[in-house]
Amino acid sequence: MKVLLIKNVKALGKAGEVKEVKDGYGQNFLIAKGFAKAATTEVLRKYESDKKKEAENLRFELANLEKLKSELESVILELKKPVGAKGALFGGVTKEDIATALKDQKNIELDKKSLECDTIKTLGLHEVGVKLGHAIHGRFRIEVKAE
Repeated sequence: MKVLLIKNVKALGKAGEVKEVKDGYGQNFLIAKGFAKAATTEVLRKYESDKKKEAENLRFELANLEKLKSELESVILELKKPVGAKGALFGGVTKEDIATALKDQKNIELDKKSLECDTIKTLGLHEVGVKLGHAIHGRFRIEVKAE
């Protein structure tokens, strides 16, 4: 019996492979537990079409992330914070402040967890890294000014 593996099966193969197995093993274990489907032409055709759709969606997502990365390169956010007598910031600029300012000023919505920076405690120009996903990293600048 031929089966299309849906999940990795130890000592048999990886997901997406078509394997020849004994009928009992295929029916009673692999198919019953959801590790595989019977490798009919319809199942194989649907699997291939799903893989093509998934690849197309991934290409579209990567293109959007690259576009966002290039858009972020030109961004300079301006944040105004209260300062003390010696020019030190009160509290500093947090990731949440940066994410909110990015949404308000540039209409770019990023999760604060994707930002790569510590709390900014000085005035001036600072660079912030962003993890966009799929190993794509962007950078933009923040200018912190006294209020």
